[in-house]
Amino acid sequence: MPAERIWLDVPYAEKDLAKAEGARWDPRARRWYAPRPGMAGLERWAARPDIPTSLPGEDRLLGSGLFVDLVPTTCWFTNVRSCVSQQDWERLRRMVVNRAGQVCEICGASADREAGRWLEVHERWVFDEHTRTQILRRLICVCTLCHTVTHFGLAQVRGLASEAMAHLVAVTGASHAQAQQHVDEAFALWERRSRVVWELDLSMLTDVGVTVEPPPEAWERAQEARRELTRHQASW
Repeated sequence: MPAERIWLDVPYAEKDLAKAEGARWDPRARRWYAPRPGMAGLERWAARPDIPTSLPGEDRLLGSGLFVDLVPTTCWFTNVRSCVSQQDWERLRRMVVNRAGQVCEICGASADREAGRWLEVHERWVFDEHTRTQILRRLICVCTLCHTVTHFGLAQVRGLASEAMAHLVAVTGASHAQAQQHVDEAFALWERRSRVVWELDLSMLTDVGVTVEPPPEAWERAQEARRELTRHQASW
């Protein structure tokens, strides 16, 4: 690898901007870099230290396998991606995907551009009902299809429920009836949790130097969630 290569933290949404400034893509490392020092236009994407693969308090076994993992409406807009900078999200995404060996941790699939399958990061949460706290406990690398199953409500809105159900059956080996029962139970849990306003705990990230911006106030999240839910229900 050339000594002058300088790695960058370029969010996906800014890749064209970085490319226009002279950044280049390394397909093996799956990362953008500056081909030489002193390229002022790329300084905004200067790489920060890598996120450690062992995050404090992370439970790498939490939520193993494929299941519907719906986010309560009162927790919408509190996900990691909305609370950290785009560059910090890129650092986290890169660490999680590389830690998984560039494959989905659920079904073992790799990214496939032609098939429209990507590797994405999903958050696993613990909901402490005593303290009413939503606690981040795991970041997991998932493929597009597994992620679609996980967010089954969004799959319904986007007209992908049939594909999501078929993938759930194929990966878990459940019958269609068993899979439907699981989906129904997941929505029942979602409805119960959506009646509670949860506080957010992202200490798993702040303890490794990731800057977390406070999410909107709970009442603002609840208000926006109601608007989103009304829009979604209108399309179901």
